[in-house]
Amino acid sequence: MRDDSFMAWDRAFARRAERMRASEIRELLKLLDQPEIISFAGGIPDPALFPAEAVREAYDAVLNDPALGPQALQYSVSEGYRPLRSWIAGYMARRGVVCDVENIVITSGSQQGLDLLGKLLLSAGDTALVTAPTYLGALQAFNPYEPRYGIINPMDNRSPAAIAREAVGSRIALAYVVPDFANPTGETLDEGARLRLLEMAEALDIPLIEDAAYEALRFGGKPERSCLSLDLERSGDIDRCRTVYCGTFSKTIAPGLRVGWICASRSLVQKVVLAKQAADLHSSTINQIVMHRLAASIFDAQVGKITPVYARRRDAMLAALERHMPPGVTWTRPMGGLFVWLTLPAGLDGADLLEQSLSEERVAFVPGGAFFADGSGKNSLRLNYSLQSEATIEEGVRRLGHLLGRVQGALPRNGG
Repeated sequence: MRDDSFMAWDRAFARRAERMRASEIRELLKLLDQPEIISFAGGIPDPALFPAEAVREAYDAVLNDPALGPQALQYSVSEGYRPLRSWIAGYMARRGVVCDVENIVITSGSQQGLDLLGKLLLSAGDTALVTAPTYLGALQAFNPYEPRYGIINPMDNRSPAAIAREAVGSRIALAYVVPDFANPTGETLDEGARLRLLEMAEALDIPLIEDAAYEALRFGGKPERSCLSLDLERSGDIDRCRTVYCGTFSKTIAPGLRVGWICASRSLVQKVVLAKQAADLHSSTINQIVMHRLAASIFDAQVGKITPVYARRRDAMLAALERHMPPGVTWTRPMGGLFVWLTLPAGLDGADLLEQSLSEERVAFVPGGAFFADGSGKNSLRLNYSLQSEATIEEGVRRLGHLLGRVQGALPRNGG
């Protein structure tokens, strides 16, 4: 048989496929199958906290309902199950965003929302403004649409004109931010920083994508107002807002149902619906119906159940870091969410450290460089505290601290 009779797939892919890379986090999740590994890697809710019995009862009720059962197994509209969208509109109203069901579209997790927004808003060569670090999944969602990246820091007062100059003639297409308990840093933007983001987006005339995946996981204190609620206060009408709110039930109820949403101006939502029709026609009908029953009956109770557990694990991690980290290592102190962010002394590389940590200490984490669009931030790492017990957190941080102490001791005095 001729050599050229075989398909050369590496020559068949579109140019955008060159920018698709495996998620370091997805790859690290495979370590969960190795019980001897203490994993602080994935941003994974604790399955022991899932409302499994409520989910089981909801599926049984839906499938045993003569009207709902057949509907749940049938095709549905791309916008999403209307009662669920209505519940979400009520939830958004509780968060200061008055909207209608027509401002809501259901997505297969908030990750699909990011992909659809990238498809709609980014052309090749456009600039997407992101923080450094930022959510790795957003970079993965945007990368196939071939953008450049510009870096924004909501805590500084850099002018929109300066940001535009750095885009070097590229069209600035969007800004993306995780304002509450950010993935990966765990940090939260105050109202002043959110208002500066809105002013920047207005000056540049671009959409602001607000990824609110962790918003409900607050451990204490007064919630910050969402960017969309601040935008709505300024504009007076959600259909005039430039903020695009991406929400999800994955961190509160269960990620396996894959139910998220976008709340935004109808002009954008209508385009998202068209993009979703091309992507998957609609999200799982039965999962949406079940999620509506769960949200309407247990959402607040479920949030009240999981947040104290995650708060105790956060406390355990912060206390362990204080006890075991060597000098020169710093970390964030989140008020919610799932993550603590460590900054290591200059000269250390999180990716190299991970290799040593797995082989010598059997502890997994995510190297920080994965979260930087420009490839910087190598002397950092992300730790997740939601999955492990307090005792396991103590042991894992102790091992990691010992490794860092050994590695730092081997560094030259100048940190090189």
